[in-house]
Amino acid sequence: MRLHQASGRVVISGLGLWTPDHIISNEELVSALNAYADKFNTEHQAAIESGEIKAVGKSDAEFIEKASGIKQRHVYVKEGICDVNRMRPLIPERKEQELSHQAEIALYAARSAMQAAGKSAEDIDAVIVSCAYTERAYPAIAIEVQEALGIDGFGFDMLVACSAATFALQRAWEMVSTGSARAVLVINPELVSPQINYTDRDSHFIFGDVATAIIVESLSTATSDQQFEILGTQAKTLYSNNIRSGFGYMSRAFDSDPFGPDKLFHQEGRSVFKEVCPMAAEHLLNHLALHGKTPQDVRRWWLHQANINMNHLISKKLLGHVPDQDQAPIVLDRYANTASAGSIIAFSLHHKDMKAGDIGMLCSFGAGYSIGSLVLRKL
Repeated sequence: MRLHQASGRVVISGLGLWTPDHIISNEELVSALNAYADKFNTEHQAAIESGEIKAVGKSDAEFIEKASGIKQRHVYVKEGICDVNRMRPLIPERKEQELSHQAEIALYAARSAMQAAGKSAEDIDAVIVSCAYTERAYPAIAIEVQEALGIDGFGFDMLVACSAATFALQRAWEMVSTGSARAVLVINPELVSPQINYTDRDSHFIFGDVATAIIVESLSTATSDQQFEILGTQAKTLYSNNIRSGFGYMSRAFDSDPFGPDKLFHQEGRSVFKEVCPMAAEHLLNHLALHGKTPQDVRRWWLHQANINMNHLISKKLLGHVPDQDQAPIVLDRYANTASAGSIIAFSLHHKDMKAGDIGMLCSFGAGYSIGSLVLRKL
């Protein structure tokens, strides 16, 4: 156990991004869903006509892009997702002695972030794996990653849905600030494709897989070319059932289908849009005000990447107009919604051109409801 002195200024010194090789377009998803709908509705015609069950609705690629801004998504495993007889990824189960799938993608991003920050395992004291889902309850994916990297310290998992990354960064900032860790590795391995109901018209297109990672450390130890000082963090939660995933071990006791539609991702999209957008805008305004700043002082916004229309509405409330790609980068057209990793992807891909003194705002919002934000300054 190491004893560290409390640190003064804290920075983000390294970013890592791992993108799966496999891509699924809107057209591919729609083709599969519509074929599945024809098959299901034909096979259950009598029950549908009697009102016992609902027919499966069809989708449209142009509607998906208009409603969400999504054109495609990356997935860890493509096989099985567009198979009309399966409609879910075919991922081989690994033995307990093997590296888990989620730890594998976490390591890709982690090593990239460590390289960017110029850090070795000996420099890091804590690992946080923060994401919407973990593939098992325990042992923690973070501890598995810690072991694989050879880090002598501690690790833990955090599940805060789409705000997991910003909430974890707040924990990392606190650790470094108080001296409980010299450097913290925050990883967001978003392996969400297994939790998607690919037979549901309203949600089959929303998510994609990815992994991101960030190094948080004291300014006094940072040596990388790209450093962003964390000026402050804020978090807010307000309970809501409008975004929900009910999957869990309790299904065994309930005698219910552990993979039924209610156990997979589902949401009341219109309610989420109506309620979250004003919450997010107010949260960001209040956070900036704490630092004596207004939205006009922000050089770049790295917003949560869930829905293009949500981002536009929040931006208009903050700025009075829809920002361009330079001011508020959008990546969900290529990546889709990647849960907590979305704003981190935007940050990873759009930060090197910022000048010393520029202010950036990193924000996420999602199920819970939960909202997290960081005010950053380029050094």
